Amino acid sequence: MIASSIPENSSEVDLNRLAQMVMSLFDHWNLSSEDQAFLLGLAPGNRDALGRYREGARIGTTREEYKRVGHLLGIHRSLRLLFPRNRDVAYGWMKMCNRAFGGMTPVDAIKEYGFAGLLMVRAYLDRVEKQRIGAINKNYLMPYSVFHPVLDALTSIS
Repeated sequence: MIASSIPENSSEVDLNRLAQMVMSLFDHWNLSSEDQAFLLGLAPGNRDALGRYREGARIGTTREEYKRVGHLLGIHRSLRLLFPRNRDVAYGWMKMCNRAFGGMTPVDAIKEYGFAGLLMVRAYLDRVEKQRIGAINKNYLMPYSVFHPVLDALTSIS
């Protein structure tokens, strides 16, 4: 196995299905091609890869892309659990301004901070989800201002 490749136990069919799932998710989120490419860690104008994924080509050929897809699907799962009766909110949330991200949309936060921004959005939703089910103190949400220094440190490394 090449160090940058995905785990060997992931079948070709699974990776093809992942491509179709994430492209369908992007359609639900109503994202531009540029945003879709960016969320997958591709060059912003890489429409060729997006077209191949739409046709069911294998996605997740690098570990980073595989992780990104996993986090994107995790975000989708959290949104569907948080808004089970309101698909418009569940699918529109990624493009709604949010105080938790300094007034940015989650997509803009991911574009601003890259992979660290994707982790920030996922962590925020995981925390909100846990709050909903009473797993943590109901009066506490970690605001964007707490994440900001961490993200600044992470982005200055690269």
